[in-house]
Amino acid sequence: MYFVYVLLSHKDSRYYIGFTERLEIRIAQHMMGKVMATRNRLPLQLIYYEAYVDRRDAKGREKFLKGGAGHIYIRKQLAHFLHVSS
Repeated sequence: MYFVYVLLSHKDSRYYIGFTERLEIRIAQHMMGKVMATRNRLPLQLIYYEAYVDRRDAKGREKFLKGGAGHIYIRKQLAHFLHVSS
């Protein structure tokens, strides 16, 4: 299984979007400050993830979510959680 996930930084209120085959381990690495891209953005919260059977589908989704339309999708998908109007 392949996962695309979204973390929210409570330090700067920005998203981090990632891809992994081992979601629980990867999230734990982020939370312990072992990932260079997010270590200065702690604390983080896992706010969204999707699972895929095919690696190419997951990588394509990660690429989409990292773009402008992907950020709009995340805000709409999580409107109640993020307390924003759609």
